[in-house]
Amino acid sequence: MTLNTLVDHSNCADCPIRHRAVCARCDADELVALEEIKYYRSFEAGQTIIWSGDQMNFVGSVVSGIASLTQTMEDGRTQMVGLLLPSDFVGRPGRDSAPYDVQATTDVVMCCFRKKPFEDLMGRTPHIAHRLLQMTLDELDAAREWMLVLGRKTAREKIASLLSIIARRDASASQKGSSGPIVFDLPLTREAMADYLGLTLETVSRQISALKKDEVILLQGKRHVTVPDIGRLMEEAGDDSDGGFLV
Repeated sequence: MTLNTLVDHSNCADCPIRHRAVCARCDADELVALEEIKYYRSFEAGQTIIWSGDQMNFVGSVVSGIASLTQTMEDGRTQMVGLLLPSDFVGRPGRDSAPYDVQATTDVVMCCFRKKPFEDLMGRTPHIAHRLLQMTLDELDAAREWMLVLGRKTAREKIASLLSIIARRDASASQKGSSGPIVFDLPLTREAMADYLGLTLETVSRQISALKKDEVILLQGKRHVTVPDIGRLMEEAGDDSDGGFLV
């Protein structure tokens, strides 16, 4: 979805992430208040959205595309510590500076809110505050689950876990439901996947090829992925959850 398309359909009720974003619980009057302080920004793949330590004068939601969270050590080493997918929230009300570098992995469109008016609106709008708290707790749960992925899972399980997260979020964001194949474009290069998962490039390539050979996934080129059965992919991830979509 292009920025022009979003501007043409800028009403919150028509937003493609409306059912999952920070405004998901808002009533009509609250949406009107958000409309008054929002604006859209677009970023090209590879462009830095926020530098760590920068003063943040906005918060917002990813409408389309994928961004990465990266932390840099004093000696210059970097580590990808998270991904921002459509509907994920960027920034923290009450915090002045950014703790991580945020970089567009693909072309990204964000729905932004001026920070101070958004903080004031939160105080008057319980639906926004409650939804943001829910999203923050979901993010905390996801971080704890990712500790398990990195610390205990095999290379094959790590790859399957990452693919299942992206597949489920893609299906949820597009409201496709869980029945039938899930098709998406992998937003990360294999080098980026290796960095994120703590694996070598060779291991990532080998495990993706193994999942393809076993028909857990189908690949067209290097990025276009089809998951015929999300349940089977979840099993490969070593996940005993029900595979429900994130909310």
